[in-house]
Amino acid sequence: MEYTWVWWLVAAAALVVGELFTGTFVLLMLAAGAFVAAIVGVAGGGIIAELITFGVVSTLALGLARKPMKDFFFRKSHKVEFGLEAIVGASAIVVDRVDTESGQVRIGGELWRARPATAGDVLEPGERVRVIEVRGATALVGKDQE
Repeated sequence: MEYTWVWWLVAAAALVVGELFTGTFVLLMLAAGAFVAAIVGVAGGGIIAELITFGVVSTLALGLARKPMKDFFFRKSHKVEFGLEAIVGASAIVVDRVDTESGQVRIGGELWRARPATAGDVLEPGERVRVIEVRGATALVGKDQE
């Protein structure tokens, strides 16, 4: 079979297309093996040499390249916080005077009922504060040290 390399290229292309749908890098590693097997076929290697090349290159690619590639492409560059996790520690602006009885702050565009985290503190409108804790629908805030 003089043109087995063509079938290896077709297989490599099909595996790359399949990889687009899976995102696991397994099919991509197999495609690398098929591509190198096609090169061996063009160079005149027989079907046995092509099969051995496919197996060796695919195995090496799976063993050596898959993990680093997966880590690189699927790394977590930042953590998206939401809910209370996003509010605690956030900066806020006092809208209505905050004391032990009442108060309101703006946290990221939203108005929240607020109380001082430290008893006896009074925070005036316009002051920058930091959310220390959330209890129910009330933010406990303290003066921002930054």
